[in-house]
Amino acid sequence: MATGERAAEALWRFSLMLYGRPGMQDALIGLQDGGGHNVNLILFGLWLGLNGERLGAADLARARAAIAKLDRGIVTPLRGLRRGLKGDPDPDVRDLRRRVLALELAAERRIQARLAGSFRQRRNAKTSNRAALAEANLCLVLGPDDFVSAEAAMIRKAIADA
Repeated sequence: MATGERAAEALWRFSLMLYGRPGMQDALIGLQDGGGHNVNLILFGLWLGLNGERLGAADLARARAAIAKLDRGIVTPLRGLRRGLKGDPDPDVRDLRRRVLALELAAERRIQARLAGSFRQRRNAKTSNRAALAEANLCLVLGPDDFVSAEAAMIRKAIADA
């Protein structure tokens, strides 16, 4: 796994690829809206696992702390504003909604850069079953109850197929 900016870029590319798979957006947003989970943390855990790294409780706490200010103070309000503007027929409002989305995505990318920077690579993962590591990380991020949800099952299937 790369470090610094390369790791942030790799996480972002992975996220775009996974998010773009059929049904994945609905599954991730379902976990976000229905379970209060952070999509970026989910993607981060999956990415780490597929790169041979197991996320521990301390790693997850450090990651949450690294993104808390941007997530609560910027991304969440922008998401609310963008969603509130959805469906408005006014062309000016539609244009502003697109601009809010661009700003929201820029903030999401900064969050992912912080996440990539928050993890201390151990280089001791010698497993060939990276999908199992990704699943273990997903379970840690979601908790055991949401790990068995239909949304999580879709994510697990996508990871197994990757």
